[in-house]
Amino acid sequence: MIGLTVAELARLSAGTVHGADPDAIVYGPVVVDSRRATPGSVFVAVKGERVDGHDFALQAVGAGAVAVLARRVLPAVPTVLVADPVAALGLLARGALALLPGVEVVAITGSSGKTGTKDLVTGLLESLGPTVGPPGSYNTEIGLPLTVLAADASTRYLVLELGARGIGHVRELTQIAPPAIGVVLNVGSAHLAAFGSRAAIANAKAELVEALPAGGLAVLSADDDLVASMAGRTAARVVLFGTSAAAQVRADQVSVVDGRARFTLLAAGGSAPVRLELVGAHHVGNALAAAAVALEAGAGLESVAAALSAARPRSPWRMEVRDTADAVTVINDAYNANPESTRAALRALVDLAGGRRTWAVLGEMRELGATSAAEHAELGRVALELGVDRLVTVGEQARAISVPGADAVAVPDADAAVALLRGELAAGDVVLVKASRAAGLERVAAALLDPGGAR
Repeated sequence: MIGLTVAELARLSAGTVHGADPDAIVYGPVVVDSRRATPGSVFVAVKGERVDGHDFALQAVGAGAVAVLARRVLPAVPTVLVADPVAALGLLARGALALLPGVEVVAITGSSGKTGTKDLVTGLLESLGPTVGPPGSYNTEIGLPLTVLAADASTRYLVLELGARGIGHVRELTQIAPPAIGVVLNVGSAHLAAFGSRAAIANAKAELVEALPAGGLAVLSADDDLVASMAGRTAARVVLFGTSAAAQVRADQVSVVDGRARFTLLAAGGSAPVRLELVGAHHVGNALAAAAVALEAGAGLESVAAALSAARPRSPWRMEVRDTADAVTVINDAYNANPESTRAALRALVDLAGGRRTWAVLGEMRELGATSAAEHAELGRVALELGVDRLVTVGEQARAISVPGADAVAVPDADAAVALLRGELAAGDVVLVKASRAAGLERVAAALLDPGGAR
């Protein structure tokens, strides 16, 4: 974060100073977890569903926080009093970014693939200049401004991931950090319960391209009709990516070897081979989107292809592939799940296994509304068609995945899944673990990967 006085902090966040030195300098990070407070930091007291950050303000100050953004004055705490700490965090981020005119903002949205693409874009742009990208999925009204506030005077590129739980959410995030480049990956079924239809989801994602300036760039998937049609909703120049002949940044001769995609990258009148180390053919689209951004920023085609080929997962619990001590391969993709991403993960499981016995440990996909039962059952049919050997469904809502003909067993929770797997896994087996975040199935992968865990 750039250095600010507490008085400047209050001005940018529309707050007033109470019990703090207005001339004190804020030079550390802005945090919402008091355990991450360090000397010179700012603690934002967010009230969540389970805990209230105001209760941890003293702890943050004890760790060195210079000021606390809070909705009420706190005894013995240097406070910047604001009406709403989350809204104030957004204001602070917007104001701080305005003081960094040399930063180019790249914003990415889509129903799936946002985090993987964000990681690829960040890695490619790092070769061109100092780049800030969020850890994991910092794509909300809290996570995005925290990422913005990690930028400083040396930052050249700021790569942001934008999530949406309703109409207007993406627009609000673009107002915090106005993008120069906007990437839309796809329109799927994630959060269908909240939106009601894929058309409504498309309208929400299109808020990103509508926010782009005339001198900006919209990077859109040519392989998704709802995304490609967004070209008519932006004043920015448009570049299409995909496998379609209409794409300016295109993948040709795509193949999958050992679960990893190979293709020829075609762009700017040239070509270069790419051999991804990331597991799953679905990373081809992510890689093309990242390539389009990097080429726009001035990277050469050969260097982009080489960087994509060298890329490794950066964010946890997203297609992480590791072997246990007992030679079982675990694919930990347990951070989140929707119908499209789970189908892609199932295909990656089978491709990576290459004939070895496959297990899919699947939990509930949330926020699907009235389509939930049908979408879960469809996953079971996809697994059956792909030849997944064993299905383990975790939790009551995931039982619908167990379709007739599948070799499936239903367990109530993660602990029961671990017990089952420990009793039946054998050397050479490949296990996919995937569910919506609330299911907590990363605990299954962690238990299997613990030394001696898989038997």
